[in-house]
Amino acid sequence: MIHNRLRVKVRFLSEDQSSVNGESNDVGWLFQQLLSRYGPQGWWPASELFELVVGALLTQNTTWTQVERVIAVLRQRQLLTIDAIRHVDDQTLWPLLRPTGYFRVKTQRLRAMVQFLGRFNDDWRQLFQYDTDHLRQLLLQVNGIGPETADCILCYGAGRPLFVADRYSQRLLARLGWIQDNAGYDATQHWVQQRFPVDAVALGELHALIVRHAKVHCQATPRCQDCCCGGRCCAPLAIK
Repeated sequence: MIHNRLRVKVRFLSEDQSSVNGESNDVGWLFQQLLSRYGPQGWWPASELFELVVGALLTQNTTWTQVERVIAVLRQRQLLTIDAIRHVDDQTLWPLLRPTGYFRVKTQRLRAMVQFLGRFNDDWRQLFQYDTDHLRQLLLQVNGIGPETADCILCYGAGRPLFVADRYSQRLLARLGWIQDNAGYDATQHWVQQRFPVDAVALGELHALIVRHAKVHCQATPRCQDCCCGGRCCAPLAIK
């Protein structure tokens, strides 16, 4: 169902919005290519909102594989709730978070997040009542939450139409020749959202597909053979 719904969105963009602000909709083409190659990714991989937030904080400067292992242990120890994180002591939490790196820093960030949620009585509905810009600014005030983490929470948790313009997205779009190598987070996000005016489901799926593609092909040293974007990408020329 999700796969078909996403295809309808992209087909609409490709056929009825072939240009946005006078430019061809390259992002719609990219979405189609990646979705056809990899299928729907179904992100964010979490069963509830707080798990999503924990994952978004722990994944900073580490691999998702490590985060998954830590989340599984936290769940097993019944520590994957706001109240549990609020009351567990550092000596218990540190060794559990150690595999994700910077475990003391990440402990502080988890505590800052639960303190922040306490301002809203640990009620996501109270937090998510605000408009997107105000909510984003609130999240950015929390220790350890930058634009990428905030947008993960907003897109995948609150259902706000924000594109997570992480380093994988910046790398791929730069190699396609659509943005500058040093475009940065905000400029990349703006560029995508201007050309892909869809809801949070499709923007989240685009981000997830790009992450998948970056792991398979668009790595720091690109693996261009059989890449579904090869016809438009500048990377093969750069490595010849």
